[in-house]
Amino acid sequence: MKGNKKKLSFRVMWKVHGLIFVSPFLIGFIAFFMVPLVNTIYYSLNKIGVADAGGMTYEWVGIQNYIDLFQTEVTTASAPMIRLFTEENSTVLLSLPLIVIFSLFMALLANQNFKGRAIVRLLFFLPIILGIDVVMDMLTITTGSTTLDTGSNLLSGSYVTIFLVRTLNVPIRILYPIMTYVENIFQLISQAGVQTLVYLTALQSISPSLYEVAKMEGATAYETFWKVTIPSIMNITFFVVIYTIVDLFLKSSIAEEAYSFAFSQGKIGIGSALSVVYIANVVLVLAIAALLLRKVVKKNEK
Repeated sequence: MKGNKKKLSFRVMWKVHGLIFVSPFLIGFIAFFMVPLVNTIYYSLNKIGVADAGGMTYEWVGIQNYIDLFQTEVTTASAPMIRLFTEENSTVLLSLPLIVIFSLFMALLANQNFKGRAIVRLLFFLPIILGIDVVMDMLTITTGSTTLDTGSNLLSGSYVTIFLVRTLNVPIRILYPIMTYVENIFQLISQAGVQTLVYLTALQSISPSLYEVAKMEGATAYETFWKVTIPSIMNITFFVVIYTIVDLFLKSSIAEEAYSFAFSQGKIGIGSALSVVYIANVVLVLAIAALLLRKVVKKNEK
């Protein structure tokens, strides 16, 4: 009898183990996310009110909440909703490559074997541990408290900026973009901590024999980086990109606008419609990123 039993193939066992691995997420998704998501979609198709006896009343309006969201409703800053989505998507698309490249660069530095490596790692993760606001306050104090009306925060009040503008007469329209990028470095560091750790783990998992073979073949450091390091961490890059997109959208101001509609203004239907459009926007961006990156990953796997 035992000899007649068929053994499961490796591919089937691989799928079973994968399903077991993701089962906690699936259970949590169904129990804590699916039901609120269905309710949000239902609310977005209704005009929600408060009954005299308590509870909520529902008046079916179809997609009217979605039409009003983009035609009549505005944000708390009196901006059209389409502008809010445009700005948020632009911010994510501009910040994404900066965060991914910066985290990879820091992971490469932290992975090098040099004296004081532990101190360098501590200094890099210190702003993440203390909080970026604390570090920004410390830097504002050390760079000077004099202010300059440029719309910038940290470097606008620094002695260096004031010297360049008032003494050397450097136009502020030239300095302002530079100051904006420099100031965003601190925010960049706070958003690249997890990605740096992931990349650092990936770099340490690459087999040293690959680098030894490349060295024996006479490959330069530049060629080794693009032919060995990058293909070896391409799957991790895929994960880092997806994680970064989700993390950036979680900190989006769209969530604050949805909360304002639903709880501050009492427009639960409009707030729900905004939440549904927001989720659809995030899923669309993730799908496009996954589609593009999957092709690159498969190309490097060949």
